[in-house]
Amino acid sequence: MNMATNAETRPWLACYAPGDPADLTPEFDDALALFRAAATRAPERPAIRYFDTTLSYAELDALSDALAVALVEAGMRPGDRVALFLQNVPQFVIGEIAAWKAGGIAVSINPMNRERELGVLLADCEPVAIIAHDTDYAGAVGKALAEHPVRIRIATSALDFQTRNDPRLFDGLRRHAEEGVADLLELTRRHAGSKPAPVHFPAADTALLVYTSGTTGVPKGAMNTHGNVCFTAQVYRDWIHLPDGSAVLGLAPLFHVTGLIGHIALAWLLAGPLVLSYRFNTGVMIDSIIEHQPAFTIGSITALIAIMNHPGVEASALASFQAVYSGGAAIPPAVVDAFRSKFGLYIRSGYGLTETTSPATVTPRHLESPVDPDSGALSVGVPTFNTAIRIGDPETGVPLPRGQEGEILIKGPQVVPGYWKKPDKTAQALHDGWLATGDIGVMNDAGWVFVIDRKKDMINASGYKVWPREVEDVLYTHPAVREAAVVSFADTYRGESVKAVLSLKAGTRVTEAEIIDFCKQRMAAYKYPRKVEFLPELPKTATGKILRRQLRG
Repeated sequence: MNMATNAETRPWLACYAPGDPADLTPEFDDALALFRAAATRAPERPAIRYFDTTLSYAELDALSDALAVALVEAGMRPGDRVALFLQNVPQFVIGEIAAWKAGGIAVSINPMNRERELGVLLADCEPVAIIAHDTDYAGAVGKALAEHPVRIRIATSALDFQTRNDPRLFDGLRRHAEEGVADLLELTRRHAGSKPAPVHFPAADTALLVYTSGTTGVPKGAMNTHGNVCFTAQVYRDWIHLPDGSAVLGLAPLFHVTGLIGHIALAWLLAGPLVLSYRFNTGVMIDSIIEHQPAFTIGSITALIAIMNHPGVEASALASFQAVYSGGAAIPPAVVDAFRSKFGLYIRSGYGLTETTSPATVTPRHLESPVDPDSGALSVGVPTFNTAIRIGDPETGVPLPRGQEGEILIKGPQVVPGYWKKPDKTAQALHDGWLATGDIGVMNDAGWVFVIDRKKDMINASGYKVWPREVEDVLYTHPAVREAAVVSFADTYRGESVKAVLSLKAGTRVTEAEIIDFCKQRMAAYKYPRKVEFLPELPKTATGKILRRQLRG
């Protein structure tokens, strides 16, 4: 269907940059072919920068060839799954490409998962191989494998591919060998120069199994297809107008859909370097930016807040960026203003889910997001190429008029066909190609989309709806507040009331009464917090999304 002629998409065409089409024709339909194109046209260009080491596209191609041969030799067959239980290290990218070269599916798993959580995912995707950090085989991985055996076990060290051993990340880290577990670098040396049999994937084949965060229930494996991956990588490049060869900063975790698409696949499409630094440490990340001069990144707003508030950071540290985007959680307008004041960079928004293979709406690079006058929410952008957005009744899905709050529904080439081995969950989420997101939002007449909050996070105070994000936005305007989360608590009079949980900026002090009074002056009586709790850090997912469910009660 030509989405440019669809009446549902026409109102926001004015938001495109001059000359942009409403439709995009993907250059690739196979994610492996996307990578191979970069390795063919720019073999000597840097593909990965990891501290003091640079891997070229030719080297990345050769390493993944050798690992793929090792996987096939160990018994891997087309369609088998390879689990990647890794931080932001070059081996993640090598393993992903090798899984495809062996004809399989890459499964990205949060390396912060504990034994039980990892076991649930292994039982669900039944991988033939797992690649994990060597130290994890003595911990979560080893324990999970005792209950859920995986035939091919490969270990690797975060110390590989670099020599600095930065104590901020690697203090006390030592290489660890485990019986019956192969070493990734040894496998690539043993099979150096070997090439696997050629493989090509149809666009509809699953490239990645990416598990939902599980913040609202049991994690589900979204089947992100090769077509999904290629389309959304090109959305990033073409929508944001990134030049060929641009360096991409790996701010988000690679296991997350943002890292998989907005970092890895985007870097390949640009034939540029992906800058990795093991895991997020604010000082290390700033040093990486200064050293490797990335042009683009997208990550959680909490990571950008941490960079902004890091002691001694200068505006010049981020001068290389042509564009900075954030997604995954609401962006408080006050943070956008503070970030621009400090660095001269405007944080633009993207909105998507694991099930949309990253972005569905994006703020155009030449525009700034408006603020919804009713909710105070900063817009997450307009629907991107080939994408239709509806606001539907949360109970029935029936489309609602512009300006009315409802559930955000998405249809487009980035939407996954379903969940791995969960036809019932697939049927609940997808109806005639429309994905029910579970997010409450509104679309204005110009086509800008505003996310109000998660449907399940709404607070009912004396019959009035309170959206946590709106209260959080007010809290972020307080000069002492570093991070904020709003949850409900049981109230015998109101049924539910509002509670704020805060972490404060270094060197600041404020009382519960002062915070309550601050909010009372800025919002309706039923919205302001009745309780305030202070914590050194708020609990977050590995992607930086604050976990409200851990703060309830």
